[in-house]
Amino acid sequence: MVVEEKKRTISRLKSMYPLRALVNEAYAKSAEAMKAGKPTVWAMLNFYYGDPILKAMDLEVLYPENYGGAVAAFGQAQPFLDFSDAEGFPTHLCGYSRVSLGYTAKMMKEHGGKIPPDAPLGGLPKPTFLLASTAICDARYKWFQALGRYLDVPVWNLESTAPGVKEMFMEGTYERIVELGVKHLRDFVAFVEQMVGRKMDWAKLDEIVNLMIEINRVWFEVCELRKIRPCPMHSRDFWSSMAPALFMLGNPRETLPCIKAVYDEVKDRVDKGIGAIADEKYRLVFAELPPWHSLDLFDKLAERGWNFVVESFGYRPPIPIDLSHVKDPLERITKFSLQKFLGYYEDARKNNILGGAFAYPYLKYAREWRCDGAMLHPLISCRSASTHLPFVASMLQDKLKVPSLIIEGDIVDLRLFDPVDTLARAEPFEQTMDYYRGIRKQEGFDW
Repeated sequence: MVVEEKKRTISRLKSMYPLRALVNEAYAKSAEAMKAGKPTVWAMLNFYYGDPILKAMDLEVLYPENYGGAVAAFGQAQPFLDFSDAEGFPTHLCGYSRVSLGYTAKMMKEHGGKIPPDAPLGGLPKPTFLLASTAICDARYKWFQALGRYLDVPVWNLESTAPGVKEMFMEGTYERIVELGVKHLRDFVAFVEQMVGRKMDWAKLDEIVNLMIEINRVWFEVCELRKIRPCPMHSRDFWSSMAPALFMLGNPRETLPCIKAVYDEVKDRVDKGIGAIADEKYRLVFAELPPWHSLDLFDKLAERGWNFVVESFGYRPPIPIDLSHVKDPLERITKFSLQKFLGYYEDARKNNILGGAFAYPYLKYAREWRCDGAMLHPLISCRSASTHLPFVASMLQDKLKVPSLIIEGDIVDLRLFDPVDTLARAEPFEQTMDYYRGIRKQEGFDW
């Protein structure tokens, strides 16, 4: 008897899988590099400041944040969370940090610095040094300082200055930030050179920086295509594919053609009128970090006609900016990294929204992607990705008549998330979205 395979509610992109494979390959290559005596690095998400420098120096780089999410998606986070708790770290700490702290404590205390044999994705090998960042995350360098104590390796704290909207437009602010960024990156290059015992290849760095900018430009264009109705790409494919662009996981030379393949597939769907779900009844924006342990929730919502068409400001590429005239690759890195946040600041100022990079983007997303509602996911363990969400809900409601469904949870700890309750709230929220469709029509909105 032939058993028919159940058709997926979300039509996943075929081009997403090679991108996802680059992430798996990065973990495998890092383990191989460690065995061969080559230096490896653990890095925080640093919004492009440090990544191209590490790549240009031929270092294998892994990201505990990405690993924490991947472990949760595999349903294997709990043992590491338990180990972190036993080490005395608070349970309200960032879920990503708890996974990596638990993993590292287990690796150093039970396995003598070797990768635990049951580690998902082959595990993280002991690094040569750690790259922390001041960008956004509350745990920041204290998290990596704690890792450094377990691992007994140096920690470099990479500055990532991002002033508020008002401050950014004060005379000379941008120029001073760029000057500070370039100086700090030169210091970082000198540190890396000392750690690996060789000099920077500046021509290679120039190439890597240009690749990074082009990868993110194409990734941005992919996201722009998702404005089309029906939306050709669901958030699940975005989350599965974003790591090589955001973290530069894998070889950038391999990443660019993979990202271009995603663009081609999404454009082909647009041309043929193919949506990511069969019957797009509702278009939604998602903020901020997804419940990695319960991504099947989105398949169940897709069955109800919910298509998540735009998401997570922190994971999205910067709005493109022409930096071809900037000759110094360190200055190009600094200006590109600043664009991640500043790309929204002018519009935020015009709309008198001082939330800048954190709140304003969702007003832009809901309007331009013509969303019927927003699903907001405040996290018990991440203030940085949560405290602005009540303001986002109020802003969307007041300015666009777009309602929000708020679901509390966590990125890693399944015990803090209730998918059953979320699904139970879906039908009444659909009634709310339908009601505000009528209100928007009365007030002259075009969706």
